[in-house]
Amino acid sequence: MKNKILLIFLFTCFVATAQNLPYADYKRFHFGFSLGLNFLDFNTTLSQKEIDGEIYQADVSSLMPGFTVSLISDVRLNDYFNVRFTPGLHFGERTISYIGQTSQERFNTSVQSAIIALPFYLKFSAFRVHDYKPYLIAGGGVSFDVFKNKKVPIMLNTFDYFIDFGAGCCIYFPYFRFSPEIKFSIGFNNVLMPFEKQGREENEEFKRYNDAIAKMTTTMLTICFNFE
Repeated sequence: MKNKILLIFLFTCFVATAQNLPYADYKRFHFGFSLGLNFLDFNTTLSQKEIDGEIYQADVSSLMPGFTVSLISDVRLNDYFNVRFTPGLHFGERTISYIGQTSQERFNTSVQSAIIALPFYLKFSAFRVHDYKPYLIAGGGVSFDVFKNKKVPIMLNTFDYFIDFGAGCCIYFPYFRFSPEIKFSIGFNNVLMPFEKQGREENEEFKRYNDAIAKMTTTMLTICFNFE
């Protein structure tokens, strides 16, 4: 009886301390992919320009979830730091609402994006506890918005550069690592294409959508699920 109890105790201790993929973190290189949702936004600077006797306020009034897909390339530096390159595609949409200061006239427009992002990150991981390892991530890169449609009022410049920071937790399964992750991105380039460069000067209706805004920079919240 005592032997059986001892065996049960030892087996329980082994199960409690056994880890999935115990040597995965010691590989110099590894790869994976990521799927997720994004929420694109703009920081707008108003021009305060008088347009047909009216000054318009403009801001993003509605955020719609978009789709994100990325590839993951990871290089181990030591037990705590990794360098990652995660080229990806972000598809999303925002609604910009306008309101006249005196007339209270309201109108809005939708701005769509298809963004190719090329970010590099430094990942700092905490000590692994059983099958869980939380981490912080920070970095930056460049992006290219390849969506172009001259039938919408607002057109965006293609190029932007940005910084990213976020956090996640790596969960180890028998055959792969799964990491839910949240990141926030801040763009620095003015992505509003000047109306004179859009090649449609004849459309005065679209002109007021652009003249009300002096500058737009991008922000993005991403909730993604990494498989490595």
